[in-house]
Amino acid sequence: MAISNQVTQSAPANVIPVTCPADGRVVGSIPVQTADDVAAVAERLRAAQPEWEALGSQGRGKWLGRWRDWILDNRLELLETVQAEGGKSWGDATIEALAAVEAINYNVKVAARQLRDDHPSPAGIANRLKRLTVSHRAYPLVGLITPWNYPLAMPMLDCPAALMAGCAVLSKPSELTPLSWIAAVEGWNQIGAPDVLEAVTGAGAAGAAVVDAVDMVQFTGSTATGRKVGARAGERLIPASLELGGKDAMIVLADADIERATNGAVWGAFFNAGQSCTAVERVYVESVVYDQFLDRLVAKTLNLRAGMDRPGRYATDFGALATEEQIRIVERHVEEARAAGARTLTGGKRTGDGNVYEATVLVDVGNDMACMREETFGPTLPVMRVADSDEAVRLANDSTYGLSASVWSKDQAKARAVARRLNVGAVNINSVMMNVFQFPIPQAGWITSGVGARAGANGVVKYTRPQAIVSDLVEMKSEIFWYPHTSRLGALQERAVSLLGARDMRRRLRGPKR
Repeated sequence: MAISNQVTQSAPANVIPVTCPADGRVVGSIPVQTADDVAAVAERLRAAQPEWEALGSQGRGKWLGRWRDWILDNRLELLETVQAEGGKSWGDATIEALAAVEAINYNVKVAARQLRDDHPSPAGIANRLKRLTVSHRAYPLVGLITPWNYPLAMPMLDCPAALMAGCAVLSKPSELTPLSWIAAVEGWNQIGAPDVLEAVTGAGAAGAAVVDAVDMVQFTGSTATGRKVGARAGERLIPASLELGGKDAMIVLADADIERATNGAVWGAFFNAGQSCTAVERVYVESVVYDQFLDRLVAKTLNLRAGMDRPGRYATDFGALATEEQIRIVERHVEEARAAGARTLTGGKRTGDGNVYEATVLVDVGNDMACMREETFGPTLPVMRVADSDEAVRLANDSTYGLSASVWSKDQAKARAVARRLNVGAVNINSVMMNVFQFPIPQAGWITSGVGARAGANGVVKYTRPQAIVSDLVEMKSEIFWYPHTSRLGALQERAVSLLGARDMRRRLRGPKR
């Protein structure tokens, strides 16, 4: 049993200790907040939201800009917390500050354009004198529930968009890695920003209380928990955007740049110890380049340094898995694959330091193995030989997940053709995971990988409700359809249907049959 679990079991029931999965030391603690506590916070945020929305996008953007500056000024301390509670390498931890700052800047930049009123053209001649307006009104209170793998970056992929939309945000970080986000929210308060952002803490019950207290929920996490969140949101008739698990496939075609492809495979599979929803979790390589790809992949993987280094040292490449449960999933996938005939060319065991598992390359795998079908969320990379792109696409699509994928070829047209055959929400060509950081495009999961999308052209608008407003360019004392009904007005209405609705002259002139 991991040290972190031993510490947790001895903790008071109303406090959750936060431990470093790389060495088991306690780095902090959080209170377990009750449903009543969460409801009280929600009520407070709701009270402040109307004034926040009334500031307009420019006024709200000024506060987010000050928050960005606070993050930049305090980023080393924030990143040290990210590393300590997540057991990450320093190099993997540092990307979280970049993601946070970029997310704020992008959403501040585009909010005014995305939120401006729309004025559709009226439909039909009969409505030509109508003025149509669609405005975007914020959901008063948005619930933001985030996982443990990116404790600062993950909330920042959604929180700035919701705030810029004019919402108040009630957030609930994972109880495994809550400290970084709590510090960021404290930063919001330190700059004197309006009381529209708060973090509540606890385990699953606190998350359930958030879903019960808000007007819309954005959840990122496992498919199993996402189903529960979606079901409860459905009972309450509130919208839920769910970004869930993945089993991302990498397809390497015969004409791929093998050097770049193997570099991408190593980073895409082992970054953050493989604990990314968009991590490369399976690779299909055309037979003609399979051996060459594998030789380079193994050589690069053997050079990886596993474990948590000191802040600023860049002495390791990836760190620990978050929990004992997670490392046991990795072990099961590897052991079951071996038992079924697969071989490990690298790794295949714990390092002996905390929850650190070696970078593992698996070969001779079958598409029916757990390591190819279930989300591993760990530092493993199973590789399969395929005859051609058709077989690669067929095997890649033989999955219940549909988050993202990658296609590798020097022929862009060929790569795009393969990409369009994949049943996933995003495809990277000659790269991996980069779609997550491209804020102008949506990040959407298909099948069991999610419902809805973050970012894209509607990244801010998704946190709003459309409000339609109809007015008249010319206002008469009465309308032809209003009371009282008369034969003369009725005849005019009947003639109008034929004249305005028909698309041929005979029906326009004939009118209704008697």
